[in-house]
Parts: sequence; structure tokens; C-alpha cells
Amino acid sequence: MATLVLSLSACNSVSILKGSGYSDPRLSGRIDRAYEARDACLAKNAAPSISGELDIANIAKAVSLSCMPETDRLIAMVNPHHDPRVTTAMLKDNDDKAMRYVMLARGEARS
Repeated sequence: MATLVLSLSACNSVSILKGSGYSDPRLSGRIDRAYEARDACLAKNAAPSISGELDIANIAKAVSLSCMPETDRLIAMVNPHHDPRVTTAMLKDNDDKAMRYVMLARGEARS
């Protein structure tokens, strides 16, 4: 019986994503493009920051903040119901990616 329930719930797993818009191919494409725009902004702004400031954390924070318009657009698409947990997770992702791009620009990390 448990196997049957698990099997049936696996068939319905796609419906879990419907609330987030991933069942809509156009929205999914716009979300993908928003991620790409945010990542491109982070990469572009991390590159010039390799000189001057020595503290990687400060550089990454500045890079993250410089891309807030792109990040805000991304959050608005992914989190239309304004769940603070989703917003917090996406802001953390933004900061983590900024740190990664700064480290890549300095040659301190691998892609």
C-alpha cells in the first residue's frame, strides 16, 4: 500500500511546481532569462573590482548591491506571493554568487 501511495504521489510531483509558475513555459523562460541577467550583472561588476579593495567580502557585497535591480526583478518573478523565506534565500544566493564571481575574477576559484 505504501508503495502505491508513493508511486501515485510521484506522478503528481509536477503539480507541486504549478504554483511557482514552472508549469508555464513562457514564465519559466522569463525566469531563466532573469537569472541570466542577474548572473551577467554579477560577473560584469565583479571583474573591475579585482583591484583596489582587498577584502573579498566587501567587494562581493558591493557587487551584490550593484545588481539589486536585476535581483529584484528575479525575486518578483520567482516569488509572486512575497514569501519572506524565498526572498531571504534568493538574497543569500545573490550574495553567494557575487562572492563566487569576485573570487573567479581574482583567480581564487574555479568555474
